Formats: sequence, C-alpha cells, structure tokens
Amino acid sequence: MSTLLIYGATGYTGRMAAERAKASGLKFEIAGRDHPRIAALAAQLGVPFRVFDIGPDTEKFLSGISVLLNFAGPFAQTAEALMRACIKAGVDYLDITAEINVYRLAERLGAEAVAAQVMLLPGVGWDVVPTDSLAVHVAQRVAKPLTLSIALQVPGSMSRGSAMSVSEIIGAGVLARVDGELVATPDAQPRYFDFGEGPVLCVPLSFGDLVTGWHSTGIPNIAMFVHLSGEAFPEGDLSLLPDGPSAEERDTYRAHAAVEIMGADGAISRSVIETVNGYSYTPLAAVEAARRVLGGERRAGFSTPTKVFGGGFAQSIAGTVITDL
Repeated sequence: MSTLLIYGATGYTGRMAAERAKASGLKFEIAGRDHPRIAALAAQLGVPFRVFDIGPDTEKFLSGISVLLNFAGPFAQTAEALMRACIKAGVDYLDITAEINVYRLAERLGAEAVAAQVMLLPGVGWDVVPTDSLAVHVAQRVAKPLTLSIALQVPGSMSRGSAMSVSEIIGAGVLARVDGELVATPDAQPRYFDFGEGPVLCVPLSFGDLVTGWHSTGIPNIAMFVHLSGEAFPEGDLSLLPDGPSAEERDTYRAHAAVEIMGADGAISRSVIETVNGYSYTPLAAVEAARRVLGGERRAGFSTPTKVFGGGFAQSIAGTVITDL
C-alpha cells in the first residue's frame, strides 16, 4: 500500500490536513523539523513520524514514501530541495503554494521529473485548484480562446504562513503571460471584476495561475488580479501574526474567484466559483489530491490539477459551486 508523507504537518494548514488524512483513512506519516511538536501530533493522531530539516541529502528521509505533500512555507525556501529530493527518491511531489516562482521551478524541473517518472504538482489547495478548474470550464464555452483573466477575492484575515508567501509573490513583481511567454508588466492597471455581487476593483498580482492556466488551457495571454478586503494583507513583523483564522472566522467568509475569457472574435464569457473559506478548502483539496495520486491518478513531470484530475476536480470538494454570469 502506498504511503503519503505530510511535511510541515504541525503548521496551521498542515495540521488540518493531517487530521483530514486521518479521518479519511489514508496510510500516511507526518514530518517536520521540530521533534517535540511532530512527536506530540503523531501521538495524537496515532501515526508514524519523521524529523528532518530540508537539505541536499533530504532524499534519504523519503524511504518508503510514495507521495510527499508539502505544507512548509514560504515555499521559496522549501520547494526546490524537496522537489529535487523527490526526483532522486522516485516520490511524487505536491504542495499548496501560490508563489509563482515555485511553479516556474517545477516547470523547469519537468524534464528531469519525466525521466525519473515523478510528478511535480504544486498548487493542490485553494491556490490553484478552484481557478484551474474554473479556467478550463470557461475555456470550453469560448471558440478560439485568446485571453484569460483571473481574479481572486481574499476576504478576512490572513495566516502567518500565507502572509510570508504573499511577500514572496509581491517580490516576484507583476507578471503576465503574453503570446505564451511570461513577461514583466510593471505598468499593469487595476480593473473591475464581478464575483457575483457587482463589480469590485482588483489589483494585478502574480499568482501561480500564470503558469498553470497556460498548461491547463493553452490560452496564450493570461493576467492575474486580486481583490483585497478587510485585513487581507497585514503589515509589520509577519512573525508576530497568529497562526491563522479561527474556525468561526473561516465559517464567516466564503471564498470566490472569477474568470473572464475573450475569444478571437471578441466574444467574452465569465464565470465565478464559490467555495468554503480558502483555509478550510485547502486541506480538503490537498488530501483529496494526495488520495487520488496514491490511487494511481498521476502524470510524470510538471502538471496541473485539471491535467491530472480533470476539470471538475474543484467541485469534488463539498460546498463548491460554479456560476456562469
């Protein structure tokens, strides 16, 4: 029986994923750097654990593992070493990042992964599962799709880990895909998107969909935007932030994303996806993705959620609805 390893299991989202994996009856182990915390969680869940820091010899800690699910962010600091370790060890790699440079890295490592028959599948949480499925859904409604615009709505407060990852996203600069190539677009302007309750202003930001959207739909021109509300982007010392929103806070805010695609004839189609809160959605989607990969749903090399699991994967998570506008 194949075995899943959840790395970063004592973090805010990693813990929820470990609890979900246990409730789902998966065969899994947990891992991280902090021995006391990992041991305590392993005892609570009744599962084996491994303790290791990420480095050049990480593959030796992956013996007996079939799938690695990485929750340890910022992913700019963990993904490359773990991806390379997985390629060496013959282990499929999954994570939940929104950091675009991690997707670009996975893309660059794709040929090595194919040679090793290993899958690199970043983005199996709220980033980018709903938007990937939504982009494929809308693309099917458009003849000769030419441009893809994706907007995320980020309500409520942000976890400490997400805030640190957002710092990495901002540091990557504003990018867009133009004629199939990623280019810097520092002069990109905000624009309005309708998430179902009227247009709201969204600002350009570079999420992983600039990579996944290209691979999933083949649309050559892609731009990303985000609508901020409440305390979405915290400032100051991010290490002082709480782990993440409480269960009550998560239940208060549902998550939305919008996709707009224009065809070569100028016709435009729009749809919105609504899910449970992103912090609730991520462990559900990530564990379901891992379960499917353990069951044999996989493609060697770099891939995207819809390429592996089909366009309806996002809606397989309860409470997820697509509405055509």
